[in-house]
Amino acid sequence: MDKTFGFIGCGNMGGALAKAVSLAGYQNDILLADLNTEKVKSLSLEISAEPSTAQVVARECDFIFIGVKPQMLADCFAEIKSELDAREVKPVIVSMAAGVAVSEIKRLSGVNSVIRIMPNMPVSVGSGVVLACADGATDEQKALFEKAMSKAGVFDWIEEKFIDAASALSGCGPAFVYMFAEALSDGAVACGLPRDKATLYAAGTLLGSAQMILKSGKHPEKLKDDVCSPGGSTIMGVKALEDEGLRSAAMNAVIAAYKRTKELGE
Repeated sequence: MDKTFGFIGCGNMGGALAKAVSLAGYQNDILLADLNTEKVKSLSLEISAEPSTAQVVARECDFIFIGVKPQMLADCFAEIKSELDAREVKPVIVSMAAGVAVSEIKRLSGVNSVIRIMPNMPVSVGSGVVLACADGATDEQKALFEKAMSKAGVFDWIEEKFIDAASALSGCGPAFVYMFAEALSDGAVACGLPRDKATLYAAGTLLGSAQMILKSGKHPEKLKDDVCSPGGSTIMGVKALEDEGLRSAAMNAVIAAYKRTKELGE
C-alpha cells in the first residue's frame, strides 16, 4: 500500500522528523528505511510506522525524506534512481543535506519536485525550527508538508539563497546555546548553587527568555534593557559579558558555521 511519507535514513535528524510527522497525525502513513535495521525496528515501534527499504520508499511514498550525510547523497540516489525513474507520478524529494542546493538534488534524483529543509535537533521535542524552500512542488503539496511539520516547532518558508545563512543560526545554534547554558550553570555552581538546580534554572531561563522574544514581538535589545535596572546587578553582568566579547564571539560562531556549510555543499 502506498504511503504518504517515507524516510531514507533514520538517524538523529531523520528520526526526529519522523516522530514529528507521526505526532501530526500521520503515524499510520509512514515508511522507515535505514541500513541499521535495529534502529528502524525501534523507531517504528515508537511511532507506529512501518519498517521498509529504501527501494520501497522510493517506489511508494509521496514525500521522500533523505536523511543521509551530504557526501552520501550520490550513493543514496544511485540505489533508488531506477525506482524513481519508473514512477509515472513523481514524488516530492525532501532533502536536509547541509549546503546542497535544490538544483543538485534534482540532478541526482531526476525528480523535479524538491523541498529543501534545514531542521534543528529540538524538533525532537516539538520545539525546533524548520526552514524550508520549495522548487517544483505544488501549493497543495507545500500545504500538506507544512501540516506534517506542524508538531516540529517553528516552521518558515525561506528563499533558497538565504537558507545556508539561516541554518548556520538555527541548525548550529542549539550547540552554541547548550554551551551558554552550561556556562551559566557553571557560574552559579561557582557561587555555591548545586549543579542540578543550576542547570534547571539555566535551561528555564533560556526557555522563558526565548518565549518572551517570540510572544512579545519586542527587539531583544529592548527586552535586555527592561531587565537592567540603573546601577543594578544585571547591568554589571551585561558589562562583564561585553568585556569578554560575548556578542562578537556569537557572531563569529554563526559566520564560521556558515562558511563550513558552504564548503560542505561544494
